[in-house]
Amino acid sequence: MSYVLLIIGFIILIKGADFFVDGASSIAKIAKMPTLLIGLTIVAFGTSAPEAAVSINAAIRGSNDIAIGNIVGSNIFNLLIAVGISAIIRPIIVQKTTIIKEYPLSIYSVAVLIILSLDSIFSGSETNILTRGDGIILLLGFGVFLFYLIEMAVLSKEADDEVEEIVKLPLSKSILFSVLGLIGVVFGGDMVVSASTEIALKLGMSETLVGLTIVAVGTSLPELVTSVTAARKGESDIAIGNIIGSGLFNIFFILGVSATIHPIGVSSKLIFDFVVLAIVTVISHIFSTSKKEVSKTEGFILTFIYLAYMVYIIIRN
Repeated sequence: MSYVLLIIGFIILIKGADFFVDGASSIAKIAKMPTLLIGLTIVAFGTSAPEAAVSINAAIRGSNDIAIGNIVGSNIFNLLIAVGISAIIRPIIVQKTTIIKEYPLSIYSVAVLIILSLDSIFSGSETNILTRGDGIILLLGFGVFLFYLIEMAVLSKEADDEVEEIVKLPLSKSILFSVLGLIGVVFGGDMVVSASTEIALKLGMSETLVGLTIVAVGTSLPELVTSVTAARKGESDIAIGNIIGSGLFNIFFILGVSATIHPIGVSSKLIFDFVVLAIVTVISHIFSTSKKEVSKTEGFILTFIYLAYMVYIIIRN
């Protein structure tokens, strides 16, 4: 029954995110917000809504390993599998702004997360914890990222051409979609955390492993589908931008909010996974800057690295 509830939870979570994005985007369109700005904020946040629901819910419940593991696991999955499979389908052309600004910001976010989380290494403390103060620091980082997005929207000369046109629904329907979507995200997130925790206990799996695998992959499905679809259409900017933007949302906003609401203990097991996240972020950056594209061969390499990582953490459990 736990597996059934987990699958139902993921379905409610992802569909809820879709409804929320459609409703909120329509409301923003009615309010005459620029199309690009809607795409960079509401739509971008929508693909990260499953991670937000699960990690915030897990942090409140005290399931720290799921809260952190979900974010770290999702970012690793996105950088290796979502980018890897997208590149295998069609080489991803990487724009200059992505190489100069977005990738360095992504590397910076991982460095900040590691420094704030690993108190035992950087401050000599006996325990590792993301405090409320750390959460506020992460949210300040999100503020910088948000400012960058708004700056992009304002400076873009082809703002309305770069983002798919938002469908404007009647106001009453837009509000209904937003409310139902938000309820679905919260309720689905609660189901996923409850079911995955129960599965972990029954199978003797650690919460860390469940967070890094089952939960992380499940909550990353929107990013995977978005990037693969974009790659098939030849829209490289969306394929790679979606992944980087989601990773920044996950670290700065979701962990920032989660830690601000309730301090999150960080398991020593996750030190290795933090290092893996840092390494794969740098590798992805190197692949992008070498020929300003991620080739099919590099896509296969990224996919293989993820499979090797999965084998290792399952054996580690």
